[in-house]
Amino acid sequence: MADLKVNIAGVEFNNPIIAASGTFGFGREYSEFYPLSVMGGISCKGITLKERLGNPAPRIAETPSGILNAVGLQNPGVEHFINEDLGWLKQQGTVVIANIAGNTYEEYCSMAEKLSDTDVDMIELNISCPNVKSGGVQFGTSCESVGAITKAVRKYCKKPLIIKLSPNVTDIVSIAKAAEAEGADALSLINTLTGMRIDINTRRPIIKNNTGGLSGAAVFPVAVRMVYQTAQAVKIPVIGMGGISDWKDAVEMMIAGASALQIGTVLFKDPYAPIKITEGMNRFLDENGIASVTELTKTIKVW
Repeated sequence: MADLKVNIAGVEFNNPIIAASGTFGFGREYSEFYPLSVMGGISCKGITLKERLGNPAPRIAETPSGILNAVGLQNPGVEHFINEDLGWLKQQGTVVIANIAGNTYEEYCSMAEKLSDTDVDMIELNISCPNVKSGGVQFGTSCESVGAITKAVRKYCKKPLIIKLSPNVTDIVSIAKAAEAEGADALSLINTLTGMRIDINTRRPIIKNNTGGLSGAAVFPVAVRMVYQTAQAVKIPVIGMGGISDWKDAVEMMIAGASALQIGTVLFKDPYAPIKITEGMNRFLDENGIASVTELTKTIKVW
């Protein structure tokens, strides 16, 4: 059997498959299907400094080959995560990534500082959040704001730091470079694309928030393109995500430039997807005489 281990910023994963934040909760529900050690890692439900109830329903809408969501970061808060969830997660035999979200620099830095003194393995910054002190513009939409939030959090973060990039930008490469320059240890992309559905009978948006984040198979080609562009431009590892639905998608994303992968929406359709994807990747590697999954990364042959 091929070696499926990957190393991201000094953290070793049993395999490259990581549950994407917001799709796996804190793992308890999925642990009823299989041992969580089948996952390379878990990027936990996005947590904020204080408990959040999220957006009013309806906050999920189906789309062709995907879903829209505007859950609004419903979560129990960072203290609850540390006291009630982290200890259990650390017993599951998988890498634990804390995904954090905030509306101010102070909120991000406070959470990074708190989590740095815990047993989390890595911290992932969700920067697709509105900066309330800058008129609600998302942290992740300009080089300046991405660089600034990365630099600020880096001062307080003792753990390997992943910056999760938004695809809702004009130039993903410049933004990736800005995060790298200010101390990011790895990048993960793509987060969801902004989308909308309308009920033709009521003429109202189906989601109460009006717009939501589009994920699922429909976004996969966009994700592959952005992972490819980013991996060519930075020296730090890239964790690819966005519409990965089977092992072929996983292999393709790694060839494009990903060193590890996150899967999300597919878990709602098939909770056993992580097992199927790792088994399929293993077969592919064996059939092609490839000793390690790391040999796939950034092997694209462009025309």
